[in-house]
Amino acid sequence: MGKKGLTRELKVGLLGGGSWGTTVASLVARNAPVTLWARSKDTVEEINQHSTNRRYLPDARLTASLRATTELAEAVRGADVIVFGVPSQVTRETAAAIRPFIRPWVPIISLAKGFELSTGKRMTEVIGEELPGHPLGVLTGPNLAKEIMSGLAAAAVLAMDDDVIVRELQDLFRTGLFRVYTNDDPVGAELGGALKNVFAIATGMGDALGAGVNTRSALLTRSQAEMMRLGVALGGRAETLMGLAGMGDLLATCTSPQSRNRTVGFELGKGKTIEQVLAGMDQVAEGVKSVGPVWQMACERGIELPIVREVYAVVHQGAPATSAFRGLLSTAAGSEAEPG
Repeated sequence: MGKKGLTRELKVGLLGGGSWGTTVASLVARNAPVTLWARSKDTVEEINQHSTNRRYLPDARLTASLRATTELAEAVRGADVIVFGVPSQVTRETAAAIRPFIRPWVPIISLAKGFELSTGKRMTEVIGEELPGHPLGVLTGPNLAKEIMSGLAAAAVLAMDDDVIVRELQDLFRTGLFRVYTNDDPVGAELGGALKNVFAIATGMGDALGAGVNTRSALLTRSQAEMMRLGVALGGRAETLMGLAGMGDLLATCTSPQSRNRTVGFELGKGKTIEQVLAGMDQVAEGVKSVGPVWQMACERGIELPIVREVYAVVHQGAPATSAFRGLLSTAAGSEAEPG
């Protein structure tokens, strides 16, 4: 039996009905039966009746075979693979809620790009604590949901410790224009996806304040350096952070108007407070939540991260974006290999 035949036999439960969760569910539904769980009864009925999710993907048509439910047990019980597409701050409670329904040894793949506020832990760490004994992985990369649903080509990384399982699951996630590479460094892949959101806020602030191409290029380059500095200290590999999960995701998130985190920074750069910005959004911008744990981890390890420091000052200390961006531009320059 070929690879596609094998994936057709797998049943997938995907938890989360936001833009990225719905996109991944629609992609996977081309390869295997998928049941998507969402809290909203209206979202579930719309997916089942019309194959759309207009709140999050207004112009997209979903794979017709995709089914949705408001019952966790229905999505999880009998599934051969579970995909977590819920926001990072509800990952722990969702993992605990599915414990009575999930079968032993079922692989779990996380889509969330953030850290748990109370512990600073990555999502696979959180899921592993609540659901021990399951192979854990991450699907990440420069993936803007609306572009993928529009049929534009994209690439992602599926990262797991288990080389056998990750190669079996590779065909589950990839489609014609959505290429999926494998990686055996889930720590680095997960860190890249979470850290880049903080730097996207900084880039958005600079764009709103009229930074030119030269300034943006310098900011992106120094952001990559900060990502590498902290990511390697936290256990990720440098080559992973230089790849799709790190640099690739950083470039996409920092430069696209579709990026929620860049949008947060842009609105802050226009003079709004963080409370005003968040009040006008109906989706989670993970960088707002992540910058606190990221700054704390850097301080605990004595790692200099000037860009993270300035974003933290704006988001958590009420500093105006103008002064934060001036602070970045006035940071004394030493060796390129050094912080600053």
